[in-house]
Amino acid sequence: MRKIASWVAVAALLSIASAVLSLAQQAPPAAGAPPDGPGAPGRGGAPPPPPPFRIVSPDMVDGSLLPQQFTCAAGAAAVSPPLQWMNAPRGTASFALIVHDMEPRPQKKLDDILHWMVWNIPATATKFPQGIPSNTADLPDGSHQTNGNSGQGGITGYLPPCPPQNVPLLHHYAFDMFALDTKVDLPETTTRADLMKAINGHIIGHDSLVVPFNR
Repeated sequence: MRKIASWVAVAALLSIASAVLSLAQQAPPAAGAPPDGPGAPGRGGAPPPPPPFRIVSPDMVDGSLLPQQFTCAAGAAAVSPPLQWMNAPRGTASFALIVHDMEPRPQKKLDDILHWMVWNIPATATKFPQGIPSNTADLPDGSHQTNGNSGQGGITGYLPPCPPQNVPLLHHYAFDMFALDTKVDLPETTTRADLMKAINGHIIGHDSLVVPFNR
């Protein structure tokens, strides 16, 4: 009888222990305790992905009309818009900017109309102020610019968009910013094709700001 009673007691203790363990496994973690499971910090899980590389402007909204002060509608007062970029990928050595009209294909070429191109922008740069000087190919930060028709009308840099008047078709102007893992050695007479060839295989981040405009 004593053996039976002892077995009954052991069985009861095991049952209680099993119930306590089950409740502990179901209970939520205490406040401040790290979560468990795959991806939990410090437990071998993958870290969250970095935020995406982006280009924005305080004066332009992606998909909204390009303000007239940045176009030929402003005449001689036209200026380049302010731009900001953020979350550059690790390993960025420089940036390159290409601004182009996505609609027309002159003479059935693959390239559309180039309005501005800047390369070797320093990796530490995060913005362009409004009104980058357009009368020189070399900028103070060491970057270089062109518009594909350097010197036309005394303008080497930003060429204000100027689609045909009284045409209802909207032209879409893309501000393409590239984060590169290198700097490129190119002459002042560089074309868009030259730049694209030079950065091929070195693009580690890219984003676009696209704004429509017509007159």
